[in-house]
Amino acid sequence: MRHHGINFRRLKCFHAVATDGSFTQAARVLGIGQPSVTTHIKALEEEFGVELFIRHGHQVELTPLGRTLLGVTNRVFSLEAEAVELLSAASGLRTGELRIGAIGPSQVTEMILAFGQKYPDISLSVSLGNSREVLSRVLDFRDEVGIVPQVGDDARLHSVPYSRNEVVLLVRDDHPWAGRRDVRIEDLDGQRFVMREDGSSTRRTFETALAEAGVVIRTVLSIGSREAVREAVATGLGIGISLEDETLADGRLTPLHISNADIHLQPHVVCLEERKDSPLIKAFFDVVSELRRKT
Repeated sequence: MRHHGINFRRLKCFHAVATDGSFTQAARVLGIGQPSVTTHIKALEEEFGVELFIRHGHQVELTPLGRTLLGVTNRVFSLEAEAVELLSAASGLRTGELRIGAIGPSQVTEMILAFGQKYPDISLSVSLGNSREVLSRVLDFRDEVGIVPQVGDDARLHSVPYSRNEVVLLVRDDHPWAGRRDVRIEDLDGQRFVMREDGSSTRRTFETALAEAGVVIRTVLSIGSREAVREAVATGLGIGISLEDETLADGRLTPLHISNADIHLQPHVVCLEERKDSPLIKAFFDVVSELRRKT
């Protein structure tokens, strides 16, 4: 069987269902009836003799082929959005959407405010996750920009450093150290700690510093969010770690600096190398550069 091309409308319906997880939501996003979405997906599957979704009542799950195709459509529709950006840029960036990934609101708030003031007609959305998840979303074309605590050498990524962020300790207000402002890294030997999950750059940087100092801690719990770390510390499970600019005022907890170890992250703003000149992405990086010059 020869195929001379692919029906773009069908592909768009597939992408919407795969992204939103349901035919109903995809129809709402596309502004068409659900039967039309179902018809387009069925026609796409029948044309190529493949199965893209496994149906479970109202829920759908991507088949392995469907997951692979989603990776392709992520690229296809990011290029479509880039074409719109290019054309809108000629008239002053008066339309478009920029998707941003970050490990926490504090990492991105200043940038969003500055960008929004300069380009009030651009829609911004923010997704949160650990460093590994943020980078994955950028590499998979799901987000245009990511803000991560650190980034290694990766030829696929364009990155610029933004600011310096110290790693601090969190102890409960009745902890013996609660009346202090700092401790030495040797004091941490043998202490019970609540840590972030393995994908966390904060944890990785902290553990590297411990290893270099020959300090061994007892990790009693690994947990997947900074909020959960704070709650676990507040219940007395152990000492926690946090980035200084994410350490919210909490009467139950005391932040402590480590006086004799320079443990910090250098947040970076990243995008795909091949997309750094996309108008919206370039505009965001220009705003970041302006903020850096002011600090």
